[in-house]
Amino acid sequence: MQYRQEYAEPETQFIAAQQPPEPTKKARPRRPRWQKVALITFVVLALLGGGGMIAGGLYFRSINSGIERVDAFDGVPEADRPQVGENAKGAMNIMILGSDSRDPDSESGSRTDTIIVAHLPKDRSSAQLISIPRDTWVSVPKSSSGRGGRDAKINASFAWGGVPLLVQTVEKFTGVRIDHVTIVDFSGFKEIVDALGGITVDVEKGFTTLYALNGSRTFNAGRQKMDGAAALDYARERHAFADGDFARIKHQQQVIKAILDKAASGGTLANPAKLNSFVKATADAVAVDKKLNLLDLASEMRDLRSGNMTFLTCPVKGTGTMGTESVVLADKEKAAKVFDAVRNDNVPGILSAAK
Repeated sequence: MQYRQEYAEPETQFIAAQQPPEPTKKARPRRPRWQKVALITFVVLALLGGGGMIAGGLYFRSINSGIERVDAFDGVPEADRPQVGENAKGAMNIMILGSDSRDPDSESGSRTDTIIVAHLPKDRSSAQLISIPRDTWVSVPKSSSGRGGRDAKINASFAWGGVPLLVQTVEKFTGVRIDHVTIVDFSGFKEIVDALGGITVDVEKGFTTLYALNGSRTFNAGRQKMDGAAALDYARERHAFADGDFARIKHQQQVIKAILDKAASGGTLANPAKLNSFVKATADAVAVDKKLNLLDLASEMRDLRSGNMTFLTCPVKGTGTMGTESVVLADKEKAAKVFDAVRNDNVPGILSAAK
C-alpha cells in the first residue's frame, strides 16, 4: 500500500457561501484497512523498546523498513513555524491523526477525524496527549496551491492541503512546533484488538449504537470485555450522545488506554505468536513522516506505559454556529495556557492548565 498525496474536495459544510467551490481533485483510493487509531504507534514503540527481547530490535528494524512514509512537512514555510525555547530542547511533539475510512458518516477519504498533539518531555518519563476536536473553529493558513487562507473547521485544512497544511494549521493554533507526524486508522482497530485477544473497557453509561459494523449494538454500563468489532463500534459512536464528538473522544481515549494495558501485559510480551500478530496488525495501520526514526524512539520510550500517559482535551467553551456550520469554539485563554506549557516542556503546567 502506498500513501498518495491526493485529497478529495472537503465536505460542503467547509465551503463558505462567499467562496465558490474549488476544482475537485480525484479522490485517492480508499485503503482496505487503515487510517485512525491515534497512538497505536506508541504502543509498539514502547513495547519493543522495553520488552527485553533479544530479537526485538532486529525484528522491529524489519517492521520499521516496511512502514509507510509521508511528506508531512513538504512546503511548510520554515519562517512561519514556531521556534523551540531553551527549556524545551530535547522534548518532542508528535501530531497523531487519521480518519475512519469505514465510518458510515465518512463521505470521502479527505477528512481527519482525530487530531492529537502528543508531548514527550525531554526526560521521556511520561506523555501528555491533547485531543483537538475536529470541528474546532480556527484560522487556516493558505496552502501552497492557494487554498485555505480563512477561518474554518480545523479538519478542513487536511482536505484543502493534506498533512502539510494541517501541520501549519495546528502550529498556528497552538504555537507548538510539530516535530513528527503519525497517521493511523480506527479501521485497523478491529485487527489490532483481536490480535490482543480482546480488551476490557469500563462503560460509564449504557447506550445503543446507531451505526455499528453489523446493524446496531447495545453496550450495558459496567466493565466488560470487547473484541475488535465491539471496540471499533464503541470508539466510533457519537450520534447516541448529546455531546457527540466529545463523548467519542473520551471513548477513543478509553480504548487506547485499554489497548496499551493489554499490550503491555506479560501474556502478550511472552507469547511470540500473539506479539507477532499484534505488531503486524499495528504496522499495517500506521504511516509516519520521513524523518521519524521508530527504532530510536522505541528505545527512548522503553519505560512508557499507560500509567504515565495522560489523555487531555483542548479547552473549549462549547459549540456554536458559524454561518450554517456547527462548530466547536475553543477557550482561547485556557488553551493558550495549555500549549504555552507544552512549548516550555512544563508537564505540571500542562496538567494544571488543562483542568
